[in-house]
Amino acid sequence: MALLSTIVLAAAEAKIELFFPAWVFPLIAVAVFAALAFVVYSYRDVANRHSHKVDGSASAHGTDHH
Repeated sequence: MALLSTIVLAAAEAKIELFFPAWVFPLIAVAVFAALAFVVYSYRDVANRHSHKVDGSASAHGTDHH
């Protein structure tokens, strides 16, 4: 426990200058999540766009899926 309190005190005393203001970090996170959301959104309905490729084999195997 003494080691943990020493580490916490040392971290509290250390003044680390950030290379961006504090409000920039959440802005970066929002931009990254928005970019990832765009990538996920771009893959919507892909199976239906290529349904012509699987129509023949689907009818040969039947449509009774459980």
